This record gives sequence, structure tokens and C-alpha cells, in this order.
Amino acid sequence: VQLQASGGGLVQAGESLRLSCTASGGTFSNYAMGWFRQAPGKEREFVAAIGRSTSITSYGGSVRDRFTISRDTAKNTVDLQMNSLKPDDTAVYYCAVGRVPNYMSAPATDKAKYDYWGQGTLVTVSS
Repeated sequence: VQLQASGGGLVQAGESLRLSCTASGGTFSNYAMGWFRQAPGKEREFVAAIGRSTSITSYGGSVRDRFTISRDTAKNTVDLQMNSLKPDDTAVYYCAVGRVPNYMSAPATDKAKYDYWGQGTLVTVSS
């Protein structure tokens, strides 16, 4: 299984970025897909996740109402639209997939529940 994330870059505060992640090497219809981030000197934290049903999403408190996660199950992709970016959003962003038992189950926010991880893409927001 491989996860390839892209879309990171340097932006100014208030601008937007869209991250994309493509999963390959397996079938992911039984998996939730999520994004985590890790800033220098900090632990990896949950950003957003989407369940097997694309109508079920979870967001970290600091990004709620600014970020939107979406997935294309047929293409094994998950995107993260990030608006109104802040310097505190600066981090390496990782996509991940984790098996979910039921179609209507909420995706996990705990990184320990995710089985496979991408290599990360750097997002830098300047003030």
C-alpha cells in the first residue's frame, strides 16, 4: 500500500491550499481516509477524516469551518481544501487510511487507528 500526498507549499495568511492524496496497492472502500499534521517540536495531531460514507466527516477543533475534506472512493483519493490559512497551520501534513468496520461508522481521530501513512507534504503559512 502506498499513499502519495501533494499540494503543499508556501502561502500567506488568509490564502487557500488544496492537498490531495492518492492511495494505491489495495482496495480502500472499507477504509476511512484522514489527514494529520505535525509541526516542528509538536506531536502529530488530527486534522480531518472522512468515513466509508462520504457524508460522515470529523474535524479537529482548530480547523473546523476552515477546512473541508472530501474523497473519491472510485479513484482512491482524498482531498483537503484549506481556506483562511493561519501561521499556526504550518506543518507537515500526512494522509492516512484506516479500516472501518461499518459503512456508517465515524472515522477515527486517533492516529493509532490508521494503518497506512503517506510521506507528508509541507504547508508553510507566512504572516
